[in-house]
Amino acid sequence: MQSTRSTRLLSLARRIVHSRTAAQSARESTGSGAERPRGAESTSGSEQTTHFGFQTVRESEKEQKVHEVFEQVANSYDMMNDAMSLGIHRVWKDVFVERLGPTHGMRLLDMAGGTGDISFRYLRYLANQPNPQQRGSHVTVSDINQHMLDVGEERARRLGLTTDRLANCTVAWQCADAEKLPFRDESFSAYTIAFGIRNCTHVDKVLAEAYRVLQPGGRFMCLEFSHLTNETMQWLYDQYSFQVIPPMGQLLAGQWQAYQYLVESIRRFPKQEQFKRMIEQAGFEQVSYENLTFGVVSIHSGFKL
Repeated sequence: MQSTRSTRLLSLARRIVHSRTAAQSARESTGSGAERPRGAESTSGSEQTTHFGFQTVRESEKEQKVHEVFEQVANSYDMMNDAMSLGIHRVWKDVFVERLGPTHGMRLLDMAGGTGDISFRYLRYLANQPNPQQRGSHVTVSDINQHMLDVGEERARRLGLTTDRLANCTVAWQCADAEKLPFRDESFSAYTIAFGIRNCTHVDKVLAEAYRVLQPGGRFMCLEFSHLTNETMQWLYDQYSFQVIPPMGQLLAGQWQAYQYLVESIRRFPKQEQFKRMIEQAGFEQVSYENLTFGVVSIHSGFKL
């Protein structure tokens, strides 16, 4: 028994050292990956490559790898969000929906909506607003991973947030790829994506599709992990991210590698100003961002005018 425990502790220690080394080498070689938003590289005569965390993989492989990560973590996703952020993710999402300011008559596409956190807040927000004209609203919760949607639908049933139990509001669940949406042009008045866009292979295609499906005057909003503005705080955040979160994922969810990837994917995502430029390049106007918790996450906003 003692030998088995020692072996497990040694294995855990090796993983911590490995993740520390990987984080350090990646920051030294790529500067946290912030200057390569799509992660696209090419090799002579071969398929385009992209990043999967700190790994370089073929573009055709990334979608499957991301799918596997979220397949693994779907059932423990909400519990781990609470543990990793000490519950602060709930405040971030509350602020995000408040900034959206849902109104009756809105048609929302909640992309990467998975377990329903943003959509449920949207529905509750509307339920607390007067609706004397009885205007109908709608939300389509969409995700590339059906298992995440299954978890979300079950939560919606438990919470009573289904079309048959809501007044003047309909809810649909649709498995879809954010880079190739199955929806008609100009079919939504708002588009949200929370903690999902960094997992996509081609962020520019995601933004282009968001622009396409929005009506004129429609609003794009993205909540995503970002980069702290203070170097000391960023260093402390890095230590927590790489030394605590993967072991926590192993202990609470039995998933070390999945949470190692999630931490690495955050570091590879563009900094706030660069992502703002990408949103503008997709055609959005009045683009802005708001840092929360010193830049741990940012809310990005733009309008199709």
